[in-house]
Amino acid sequence: MIRGAKQIMPRKKIPNPIAWVAILGLFVSLVSCATNPVTGETQLMLLSEPQEIELGRQTDSQIVKEYGIYKNPSLTSYIADLGKRLGRLSHRPALAYHFKILDSSVVNAFAVPGGYVYFTRGILAYLNTEAELAGVMGHEIGHITARHSAQQYSKAQLAQVGLGAGMILSDIFRDFSNLIQAGVGMLFLKFSRDNERQADDLGVEYSSRAGYDAAHMANFFKTLERMNPKKDQSGLPDWFSTHPNPVDRIGAVQRKAREWQRELGLKNLKANRDQYLKHIDGLVFGEDPREGFVEHHIFYHPLLRFQFPAPSKWTLQNTRTMVRMAAPKEKALLIFTLSPNGSPEEAARGFVRQSGARVADSGRTKINGLPAVWLTGSLNTRQGALGVMAYFIQKENQVFLFYGFCGADRFNGYVPTFEATIKGFKNLTDPKKINVNPDRIRTVPAPRSASMRQVLEAPGAPRAKRDEWAIMNGMRLEEQIRSGTLVKIIRKGRVY
Repeated sequence: MIRGAKQIMPRKKIPNPIAWVAILGLFVSLVSCATNPVTGETQLMLLSEPQEIELGRQTDSQIVKEYGIYKNPSLTSYIADLGKRLGRLSHRPALAYHFKILDSSVVNAFAVPGGYVYFTRGILAYLNTEAELAGVMGHEIGHITARHSAQQYSKAQLAQVGLGAGMILSDIFRDFSNLIQAGVGMLFLKFSRDNERQADDLGVEYSSRAGYDAAHMANFFKTLERMNPKKDQSGLPDWFSTHPNPVDRIGAVQRKAREWQRELGLKNLKANRDQYLKHIDGLVFGEDPREGFVEHHIFYHPLLRFQFPAPSKWTLQNTRTMVRMAAPKEKALLIFTLSPNGSPEEAARGFVRQSGARVADSGRTKINGLPAVWLTGSLNTRQGALGVMAYFIQKENQVFLFYGFCGADRFNGYVPTFEATIKGFKNLTDPKKINVNPDRIRTVPAPRSASMRQVLEAPGAPRAKRDEWAIMNGMRLEEQIRSGTLVKIIRKGRVY
């Protein structure tokens, strides 16, 4: 049953089995008959195109809020122009496509229903030609045109509704609020390998129709396979978490590319390596310390000018909207975030109202000179009772919220850890921690014809980083390159 349905709908008598079959048949016939734009086949689909677009719009606002947009107007325009050109060559050319770069180091690209496509700056760092970009972009557009996410959403909704609760069609689709329950969770839907194969085929088709050498998409998949994936701090999944690898993916893409080249009679295929590399010159690489970093068990946020100690041996995950700290085996959690309320008192009341917490004790205090309100109490959940400690701290015109919780039976054991972190919150004043700059990609010409290893030695690539930098360039250390070939290297410093 859809969450909250009991409050929305009056109880209805469940029809007898024969009547129920008739209702079920009517329901399915009304909402599941849709023609797939790519295959032309009829398929289950609970989302009309306007509903799909609205779901995408609502999800987009959450994605942007949670992960942030990478601010580079020139690069964003370049990505969007190419994407819209490919969109016009797709099976849904009339759909309004939107292309955005997320400020995340994780290597991924993904799409949500309704025409929204996202590239992380992390994936842009590992692409090496415009043809690779076009192939991956066509792949994501393919997920939209084939309505893969919309299909998954429809199946999930069908299972959630259950069809046996006596719900009426107008109640389920009365407004879009029920459609956006997935929210940012849309990012974590894992496509099937059949979906991935079809999206690969469509990526090859769309990029080929745009005049690119679509076999370059296979080069990117080779790069992915060579990478040693690391868990990202942003909370986003990496490529293979959402895009499972079909059997013989690289060979299939190469064969499909040759087929489309023959069918379209393509000559003088584009790769546009230098054009792409020039556009990503100056791209932030890896974690951006200005958005928060940990050093010697202290979390620093240079932009917001605060710091606090991070619990030792806890896992810390930093996003645009929160810092999540988890004890080993997640036996306790400590969340740090901004409150939308204007004062600590308002923030505390809002927290109690929204969480349903039962307050055992509360009061006012100061944390390193900053006014604060605190409370302790408990929450009832399906997993049992949780002990809660929350602090609401005023810093200038913002209220910061810490709340720690764990099983009520071991709450007292975690109180010292919660308090050590919370009471360590204070203004950041150290210029060395404030004036930090991220690593950036610089594209430089190879000074001479030599192996990639020798070329990387010239700009002083750390020995431990040379293989990683070669992978980033889509090459191997032993591979020979010509003088003047653009090569990506990593430099720390500000770009003006």
